[in-house]
Amino acid sequence: MHLYGHEIKRGERKTVILPVSNDISLEVICCCGERPGKTLVLTSGVHGCEYVGVETLKRLSNTLEPKKLTGNVVLLPIANPSGFFEAAKRVVPEDKINLNRAFPGRKEGSLSSRIAWVIEHALYPAADFLADLHSGDGDEALRPLVFFPVAGEEKVNQQSLSAAKVLTVPYRVRSSAKNGLYSWAVQQGIPAVLIERGGMGLWSEAEVRDCEADVYALMRFLNILEDRNDIPQENEKQQEVTAVVYQEAQHTGFWYPEIHPDDRISKGQLLGRMENSSGKIIQKVIADFDGIVLYHNTALGIQRGELLVAYGRI
Repeated sequence: MHLYGHEIKRGERKTVILPVSNDISLEVICCCGERPGKTLVLTSGVHGCEYVGVETLKRLSNTLEPKKLTGNVVLLPIANPSGFFEAAKRVVPEDKINLNRAFPGRKEGSLSSRIAWVIEHALYPAADFLADLHSGDGDEALRPLVFFPVAGEEKVNQQSLSAAKVLTVPYRVRSSAKNGLYSWAVQQGIPAVLIERGGMGLWSEAEVRDCEADVYALMRFLNILEDRNDIPQENEKQQEVTAVVYQEAQHTGFWYPEIHPDDRISKGQLLGRMENSSGKIIQKVIADFDGIVLYHNTALGIQRGELLVAYGRI
């Protein structure tokens, strides 16, 4: 296989360095299978405090055996290096921009835009399928879920949905986003999903094992791992979330959630409140319909416009 001018031979594992700026490069690990087949591109570390995916891809970079693969696996464990090593929530520290809102990138733009440009031009051309691994950020509690696209071409949407259904996560959520790492890939005709697992700046062995299981499920779905005794089956327990409310803070203040991820909620239920420094309630978050809590902010201090809670109808 070839990646951005680099040749990786069959049965070989090779690390490719993609320069972004004078100070920042992306480290990509390419596992070229012994036999030809599809290429799965895996990314993580878009946000600096989301660790489950990073640890998962770090391990897989060292444990995947190219000689056992039919096709290729390309891994980018840390898409936002300075964000990861500085533990920066949500943004690229140098320009304070959310990398997952920076696509399509620009070759001569700010750092987040340059990272997006390199990912688009180096990784997208190689991908038959792309999975971007996330967690709740350092101040987000989250129930595992997968976002699948509805804003791409019908064939791309359907292939993405079919892959989402084999994952171990309990919920799948429709997404119409177009300016993120996975969603811009969809706009370029690449089937893709975004998997969320873990949160609050933490990771665990159990979460990494579950994340690895999802990666292996995708590899089997794409026939990169040919195991006739372990053909991926749809997760019959997985539920589709058909409508989602992303409730933001209307004011800067203090946030007091009344719910937890995976809580069942009822229409009219109080999900949380915002107060000012005098203790006066300045915003109540009330459920618009019966549903399920997907994730919520755990921080006490919240700025106007920040997400408070996401809940959906199932």
